Amino acid sequence: MRPGRKRQLVDEARTEWKVSIRRACEVVGAVRSTYHYRSVRPDQASLRKRIREIAEARVRFGYRRIYVLLCREGWRVNEKRIYRLYREERLQLRKKTPRRRVKAALRDDRAPPSHANEVWSMDFVHDQLATGRKMRVLTVVDAFSRYSPVLDARFAYRGEDVVRTLDQTCRRTGYPKRIRVDQGSEFISRDLDLWAYQHDITLDFSRPGKPTDNAFIESFNGKFRAECLNAHWFLGLEDAREKLEAWRRDYNELRPHSAIGNIPPIMLANSAGETSPPDLGKAENSRPTWSDVG
Repeated sequence: MRPGRKRQLVDEARTEWKVSIRRACEVVGAVRSTYHYRSVRPDQASLRKRIREIAEARVRFGYRRIYVLLCREGWRVNEKRIYRLYREERLQLRKKTPRRRVKAALRDDRAPPSHANEVWSMDFVHDQLATGRKMRVLTVVDAFSRYSPVLDARFAYRGEDVVRTLDQTCRRTGYPKRIRVDQGSEFISRDLDLWAYQHDITLDFSRPGKPTDNAFIESFNGKFRAECLNAHWFLGLEDAREKLEAWRRDYNELRPHSAIGNIPPIMLANSAGETSPPDLGKAENSRPTWSDVG
């Protein structure tokens, strides 16, 4: 039982039974020094308010990512306090029950990437507009930095459309050495195969029925759906593209990513000379600035 609750019971016992503090503490099982203790911590109303504001703006963020954002803003707090206030404000996320309880089999013939633009992962995500018309979104993520170079929404996607989107993206960000894809018809098309051959890019296909072979993009798609697709109504294709691009920029430039030490992906994608993800202990204390991510 928490000390605050014990103090409350002692007060209730004194009021109802007209007994002394000593007797009430004996009945409740509380120590008198605990009853008389008063916290000397400063008022935390402003911190509670800021935690609620972040949680309302980023409904899929748990206390760990809220803690990272608070540290960036200059709050001198520890993670345990944020967790306590987060629970007291009843902001806990609903735990998702995994649909499968079998152990996933991972490919062991792949070495982890050592720098940006070495390996990209690519996939499609399906959604629909407010009118009910279906759309498809091409999602791409860098396996080293977790940077997403493009999110492209269309009503229909063919192999030549994938090539056009990739070509425009690579001219801006550079060409990868390898792209991991599944066995979808757009990815096994002749257009994509020819484009990859012309740019000396290896297409690394997942095994049929093995989504864990492309785990980076599957994880990214889960975040994308929870934080963007499920959070918005899309009035039209242009409206969807604007909201997807706004989320992509926020994901790349602001959102803390736990797999790379709670820094935004753009800091790792743009870090000159980096050959491995940052040390997690050091990265937790890092505070990206606009000059770093701009």
